[in-house]
Amino acid sequence: MASDSHAGAPFYGAGPYRSRAGLSTRSAAASDDIQLLIDPMHGELEDEITGLHKQIRLLKGVAQEIGTEAKSHNEFLNQLQMTLIKAQAGVKNNMRRLNRNINQHGTNHVVHVIAFGLLLFAIVYLLSKVS
Repeated sequence: MASDSHAGAPFYGAGPYRSRAGLSTRSAAASDDIQLLIDPMHGELEDEITGLHKQIRLLKGVAQEIGTEAKSHNEFLNQLQMTLIKAQAGVKNNMRRLNRNINQHGTNHVVHVIAFGLLLFAIVYLLSKVS
């Protein structure tokens, strides 16, 4: 058996159109048609190719589902971000109003708290003296 110069593949010498994958061609009688013969040993390749094709279709479906899920999560995150922006704006407005009210009426509240504390202290002091 002689060796072919193509990547160490054996040369079978049966015909000039022999391939290393078990396929061979032979010319038809007087026409330009080529007949293709598949070696039975390599007939399993079709089954393997079919199995790979099914797995590729399955992976394609999984990838599409992942894409759909990712879009859904992105929409949810966008809605959540908009809700947080609105809540942050509401808190900022309320803080501004609260600061304005404290600035306008803050000293009166401090005076009231101090007066209440002194009054409470006086009542507790008087009750402790009486008993």
